[in-house]
Amino acid sequence: MHETEFRSSLHPDGDRRRLKTIIALTIVYLLTIGLHFAPWSQWVLLGLFSIQALRLIFAPPLPAIDANNQASETDKSQDLPFFSLLASAKNEEAVIGNLVKNLCQLDYPSDRFEVWIVDDNSDDRTPEVLELLKQKFPQLKTLRRGSDAQGGKSGALNQVLALTKGDIIGVFDADAQVPTNVLRSLVPLFQQPKIGAVQLRKAIANASENWWTAGQSAEMALDLCLQDLRIRVGGTGELRGNGQFVRHTALKDCGGWNEQTITDDLDLTIRLHLCQWDIACLNFPAVQEEGVINFKQLWHQRNRWAEGGFQRYLDYWNLLLSGRMGFTKTFDASLFYINQYLLTVAFIPDTIAAIWLRHNPMLPAIAGFSLALSSVTMAFGLRRSYQMTWRSAIWQTIPGMIYMLHWIPVITSVTLRMCIRPKRLKWVKTQHQGAGDNLLEDLEIKEIELKEIESNA
Repeated sequence: MHETEFRSSLHPDGDRRRLKTIIALTIVYLLTIGLHFAPWSQWVLLGLFSIQALRLIFAPPLPAIDANNQASETDKSQDLPFFSLLASAKNEEAVIGNLVKNLCQLDYPSDRFEVWIVDDNSDDRTPEVLELLKQKFPQLKTLRRGSDAQGGKSGALNQVLALTKGDIIGVFDADAQVPTNVLRSLVPLFQQPKIGAVQLRKAIANASENWWTAGQSAEMALDLCLQDLRIRVGGTGELRGNGQFVRHTALKDCGGWNEQTITDDLDLTIRLHLCQWDIACLNFPAVQEEGVINFKQLWHQRNRWAEGGFQRYLDYWNLLLSGRMGFTKTFDASLFYINQYLLTVAFIPDTIAAIWLRHNPMLPAIAGFSLALSSVTMAFGLRRSYQMTWRSAIWQTIPGMIYMLHWIPVITSVTLRMCIRPKRLKWVKTQHQGAGDNLLEDLEIKEIELKEIESNA
């Protein structure tokens, strides 16, 4: 598959997006109402979910990789892959200094990686901070985007990609906190030729701040554990933006990042699998990021995630139905789509049909089964990711699953809104607070010194 084939499958026209959404929801409504006229079909759907659940429960472990041994062997052969580490920053003066210092001091040969920060037309002091950092870290390179630049984060990554020389491209958010051993941990995975990308587990740095951030921490543990199980049974691993690493050749196969989407990571996930690449996940080490701290921020962020996640199925529906990914991945992706999106939407017609026909609703049993499986997976994920006891994991799973219910109104509102509004490429920036970086103080001192020199002259 080539870039032109992907581009031909994309239709940025708003009416086409609305039409596809209306058709998808119409099919969901008709099929859901049809369940009430063919009660046996409910058991067919429940059977499919049960088969997937059993596959996940009895998922075989992946082949063990001795990261330390393989990394040392690679060191001896002086054949370590070259990494290009990228981040797009717009008005990130509070956090960009910590990220750059973190990335430039990773435990990896300094001549085998580079750091690129794209200043996406910041109007705060991000450019000044980056100039100061370039004097301290020779690996750091920067690219300034103008006010007329297009494509959001995807456009920024595509623009800098042509300047990189890495075999593997790593992408981070500006607030990322990256463990020093991350690159050495990735080397053994990328020695497997079918691995096109690897996603690090995301952890919430401010998880203890309040109930919302604690819920996001539990959600990330659930997500990584579920991804790991899906990958073990031959399913579709997914990228999550921050802490994603993509083989350069795989990225080239996919035509780079799609600038017609608001969720570049989810879109790239589909295209990698369509190009016959696998995506792996790595539980340790994890990349940390700031969680949003209130419901308003969470609502806006999750609406964007849900819209981009649903949109990718509309964009690539014909390629997905062609079976290009293979039966196992297509089966896995289809059930994931039904469970995450369509099942929530189907509660509306299910309720209407139940009232109209005076039947019991058909979907609560399926939804209950899905929630039970998610609860168990979250407990396993919390225990494994944070090395806690079963007692602690279970106690954190209870509020964690209550927190997860926010996805119901999010997905319901997003899918209905997509039927009305045309496609909008609006990239909403998450505000990062930072942790008190001293770089701005250094910058102010330097400016004072320059002014003193100029006045003396």
